[in-house]
Amino acid sequence: MHEGPGGAFESVFAADTADGAPRPGVLVLPNVLGQKEADNLVAERLAALGYAALAADMFGQGNRTTRQSADPAVFMNQLNADRGLLRDRLHAALAVLTAQPEVDAARTAAIGFCFGGKCALDLARSGAPVLGVVSFHGVYDRPDYDTVKPIKPKVLVCHGWDDPIAPPAATLGLATELTEGGADWQIHAYGHTAHAFTDKDAKARDRGVYYQPDADRRSWKAATDFLVELFG
Repeated sequence: MHEGPGGAFESVFAADTADGAPRPGVLVLPNVLGQKEADNLVAERLAALGYAALAADMFGQGNRTTRQSADPAVFMNQLNADRGLLRDRLHAALAVLTAQPEVDAARTAAIGFCFGGKCALDLARSGAPVLGVVSFHGVYDRPDYDTVKPIKPKVLVCHGWDDPIAPPAATLGLATELTEGGADWQIHAYGHTAHAFTDKDAKARDRGVYYQPDADRRSWKAATDFLVELFG
């Protein structure tokens, strides 16, 4: 439990503390449904690789939805309508991560899924002191506040080419934005792949939201290689 802009938040921290040495920290930024067990499992995977990870709560304590909710996007939409508040919550979550004694505060990164991919990009756009960010099947629209230039964190975007939420024009727009921002960026685009390709519970093919195992495997390999590049 930790305090942040708008109230109390419930994030989950994972680290292997056997050697006691501070290690790089990674924020895990959830999708439209909010922080949940799937994000905790990603944090545990990162901990097994030698990192410390925080599955970050962006919506606030008790604010979660499911695919069966009347409006699964209700809490996400509140933050989409107030990108400044989202920025402040992201920076607060990063501060929680770096405050943990297991974390080397000078070596941090963020990864995010769907809405969390937007969050990861907004961390970079807003000047957060992370070394890099990874967006998995993210959302690319720019925030409505002035972003920093140059964008200092390195950026990896793992993208499904058939994603209806981020069509080719949006992807090109992101590439243009990152180029104009002076970022060190790369976009990995996966063919025959739509939105939510890392989510094994995503099965809405008719809406272009479904799991794709090859893209899931390839994007995780790309992300873990990226973290090695960032942290050495």
